[in-house]
Amino acid sequence: MTFQDSTSPAIGSVDRPPHGMPSDDEALDAYSRSVVHAVDVVSAAVVKIDVTRQARGGPPGRGRQEPEQGGGSGFVFAPDGLILTNSHVVDDAAVLMVSLPDGRKHGADLVGHDPDTDLAVLKISAPDLSVARLGDSSRLRPGQLVVAVGNPYGLQHTVTAGVVSALGRSLRSKSGRLIDNVIQTDAALNPGNSGGPLVTTAGEVVGVNTAMILGGQGLSFAVPINTVRLFIPALLREGRVRRSYIGIGVQDVPLLRRVVRFFHLPVESGVLVVSVEPDGPAARAGLSEGDILVECAGEPVSGADDLHRLLTEERIGQRTPVALIRGTERMTVTVVPRDRQA
Repeated sequence: MTFQDSTSPAIGSVDRPPHGMPSDDEALDAYSRSVVHAVDVVSAAVVKIDVTRQARGGPPGRGRQEPEQGGGSGFVFAPDGLILTNSHVVDDAAVLMVSLPDGRKHGADLVGHDPDTDLAVLKISAPDLSVARLGDSSRLRPGQLVVAVGNPYGLQHTVTAGVVSALGRSLRSKSGRLIDNVIQTDAALNPGNSGGPLVTTAGEVVGVNTAMILGGQGLSFAVPINTVRLFIPALLREGRVRRSYIGIGVQDVPLLRRVVRFFHLPVESGVLVVSVEPDGPAARAGLSEGDILVECAGEPVSGADDLHRLLTEERIGQRTPVALIRGTERMTVTVVPRDRQA
């Protein structure tokens, strides 16, 4: 006679989930339905962008190179043909061509772009456009399911899904500035996905896919749509985002502990001035090479990224106090920043 432990399944029996829990098939169906719904809602607004860049001079004796071809993704966010994408997708473009999901192709105009946030707006003239619905990225939570739609390697309307891995990341843009509050996901991205939408299961766009870590697995990033909303008006109005500058070259440096204690500084590092632009705002204010900036407009400055964040459009033409350490003294000078591109 053989006995069977009451806690072990009978031979040949099928494992079943506890009462009230969905089976694996049911759970997979729910996951699939969520992804399919998101794609159904947003896919008609996702476009493929083909870019032709001007031919450049080749090596001596070889003449000019052929025009460079590139591309990426984007999505229609307004019924009059406005399209969001990445700045690096359209950078230096001579010709922009947009392919719609229904097969139509249209030449596009660059309305504006901002390398510091890696955002760009294009415009096409086409009737009956589907428009993506913009969501609220502040409501995202780590672990939340998200879907990316784009054109990796030119393969149109490729769908990948994953979760929000982290929020509040910082990502360095092509211009060298940090993009703040970036969304990190594990939804697979590849070259050509750039500029496509990151959407929730409701099909609402919560980010613009911008980068992946080459060689990494499941490390993808998107600019949050709430950041995008802040900069769209400037891109539509002026074609760029205005920022201020004071005309210095800098590098981050640690501060000696005795200096921090002596001057009661709120930071343990500062910004060393390594060069001063002649006749620039900093030079006019009396800043010199070797000065260490520790405060700007009443805010602590522990590095160049802090300084960049504070030099906003609102500072242009405004008298701005800058605290610094010069030798053994702490002093404050008043700088009047200029428009960085003026």
